[in-house]
Amino acid sequence: MGNASAAGSAASTSSASEVQASGRRSAIVQYSAAVFLFWVGLYLYVPTLPTYVATKTNDLATVGVILSMYGLWQAIIRLPLGIVSDWLGRRKPFIIAGFFLVGLGAYVMGASESTTGMLIGRAISGLAAGTWVPLVVVFSGLFPPRDAVRASALLNLVGSVARMLSTGITGSLNNIGGYSLAFYLATGAAGLAILIILPGRETVRPPRHVSMQSIVKLVSRRDVLLPTLLSTVGQYVNWATTFGFIPILARELGATDVMQSLLVSMNVAVLTLGNFLATTVVRRTGARTLIYISFIAMFLGALGASLAPTLAMVFLVQFFIGFAQGMSYPVLMGLSIRDVSDEERATAMGFHQAVYAIGMFGGPALSGLIADALGMRPMFAITGVACLFLGLLGARFLAGKQQDSH
Repeated sequence: MGNASAAGSAASTSSASEVQASGRRSAIVQYSAAVFLFWVGLYLYVPTLPTYVATKTNDLATVGVILSMYGLWQAIIRLPLGIVSDWLGRRKPFIIAGFFLVGLGAYVMGASESTTGMLIGRAISGLAAGTWVPLVVVFSGLFPPRDAVRASALLNLVGSVARMLSTGITGSLNNIGGYSLAFYLATGAAGLAILIILPGRETVRPPRHVSMQSIVKLVSRRDVLLPTLLSTVGQYVNWATTFGFIPILARELGATDVMQSLLVSMNVAVLTLGNFLATTVVRRTGARTLIYISFIAMFLGALGASLAPTLAMVFLVQFFIGFAQGMSYPVLMGLSIRDVSDEERATAMGFHQAVYAIGMFGGPALSGLIADALGMRPMFAITGVACLFLGLLGARFLAGKQQDSH
């Protein structure tokens, strides 16, 4: 009788575990689909955005300021969003609101006739991108803490595929319906993402009091701060080059809208390869080795842009930059929250993303000023040298437990 009871109990436990595992898999699929559409909504128009803005003004500094709004408003919103999310114990309402802003920002830019409208629309899309904070935290929560780096790499892999596919068709969409078509389709993608995420259930955590002292203590931790600063350097390079002035350089070398679209799409494809490599080899090689390789590759890409005589060289440059970003971004993101408690993860992730968004803002803004004063090619060279110095210096201090990913 006792054996039968024990067997029944074991069967019940096994059944409950299977249901739990099934629910977890369903949630992973649901959030992966929503993340895919989230990035489509943010990137469908990006390959030709710099040249589109440049049709409304001849001032490179103004172009840089408009493009920088995306990073600036992410930097402003992400830490407060993480803090409030932890405080309320809720993630989903912020995710839905962010998806709505993705669609709104795209619509405003698509309907705009002036640089002011582009500025406002790009700022809204920057606020929308703050949704990445709760998305990463929710998705990472579906995995054991020891798999934080792998979870972030998987989530970034989904995002990379979305960006690769969406940026690959931008030029063709421009040929079919003009610049505005990509913006309006991005709005539709955001609406579909909301419909996918709405039915999902959220585990509401008890509200948690967050003090300024606890925030300062958290963000000053070496395992949180150092990966964040390195990610900021990487984002600066990415947004000064790939999503900043490389499309304008390519146009000067004779690229059409379709070629510019392929240029960014190839960059994202290589970034996806870097994501996959990070997912599969980080446990064997260690995080610090991958970061060293990444910053050397970024340097070669930026330096190559300063010397590129042909479009073929520009494509090669994009290969190096994309591969570097693909390896470093998920590894640094995973490291920044790997050893942080679940109750503080949204705050830590908000800090990580808010600070690296400064690089996304500074990349186009500062490089635009440098390009206006010295020219685009000297700006690329300066960017590459600064990246190499700061990246290798920071990676050298990724010490102790951060040297590997076990």
